[in-house]
Amino acid sequence: MSASKAGSTGYAGGNRWYLNIMSPNTKGEKFAWLDPTSIYINGDAFHDLLDDLVADLEAVTCDVVGGLDAMGFVLGSALATRLGVGFLPIRKAGKLCVDTDSTTFSNYSGRTQDMEMRKPAFAANTKVLLVDQWIETGGTMDGAIRLIEQQGGTVVGLVAIAMEDNAKTAGYRQRFPCVTAVLQDSDLQQQCNRQDLDSFTSYDPSMAFPKIR
Repeated sequence: MSASKAGSTGYAGGNRWYLNIMSPNTKGEKFAWLDPTSIYINGDAFHDLLDDLVADLEAVTCDVVGGLDAMGFVLGSALATRLGVGFLPIRKAGKLCVDTDSTTFSNYSGRTQDMEMRKPAFAANTKVLLVDQWIETGGTMDGAIRLIEQQGGTVVGLVAIAMEDNAKTAGYRQRFPCVTAVLQDSDLQQQCNRQDLDSFTSYDPSMAFPKIR
């Protein structure tokens, strides 16, 4: 067990200690308010995150995992490997060199963007689990859902490290199984909703450093 792991057991309403090493935004308003990639850097943290998500997905069956550009690629492909299925990248427009379906969405900053998915990506009725790093306003995820449904796929669930509470995400929770590392009824969920984690006051980048072997 790492020093950071041992020092933060019981955090966030359970043993999800790795949520304590997420980084606050240091670069201003045009960026997301925090950075969960410190979890991916730390081997213990990343593996424990995946263990928890896979356990919570026990009742969900999928044929493929769809990851949203760009950080959903990291979490989504790792989950696909754990679940023993393939991985489908859902990309920002203009990146794929094959025929695509496309859709327009508004991201967390309010900017309008386009996203694309290869065409065809799967057979009709394929069960797709959609993964993003963080679901804030729901705009990006909405675009991904529409792309899957355009090709006759079925969205069987949504996965993220956290999903903030608002009218859009409440609709997602009603329509789909939603699995998040930040538990919905935890105190940490309330911190996410206000976009200010208590752990920021003691955050130190070295908490996430990988082990030197």
